[in-house]
Amino acid sequence: QVHPVESGGGLVQVGGSLRLSCAASGPAFSNCAVGWFRQAPGMEREFVAAITWDGDETSYANSVRGRFTISRNNADYTVYLRLNSLKPEDTAVYYCAARTNLYYSRRSADWPYWGQGTQVTVSS
Repeated sequence: QVHPVESGGGLVQVGGSLRLSCAASGPAFSNCAVGWFRQAPGMEREFVAAITWDGDETSYANSVRGRFTISRNNADYTVYLRLNSLKPEDTAVYYCAARTNLYYSRRSADWPYWGQGTQVTVSS
């Protein structure tokens, strides 16, 4: 099994930046596709970004493309999500998800392993 753990959330002003980290122990994580999802109060969980096991392919939601960047360092078993040009509507709990499949999916139901989430709050 894979147990992702997120970190790096916080309070930031509009236009600011954050870097979220998703770490999991063990080499199994290096063979997983990893995704980031977010959930705002009263809203459904939505896809943000994903990366294949080798980092060769990435996918982004239209709302974050060009502002967020997903990357990974398999030597450290860590996936990162860089958030730039943050907007108030980016405020949410951000979750890291993993699947023991080399490729990713935009559907949250396709991801079996989830972290506890990290809060990102963008103040205007």
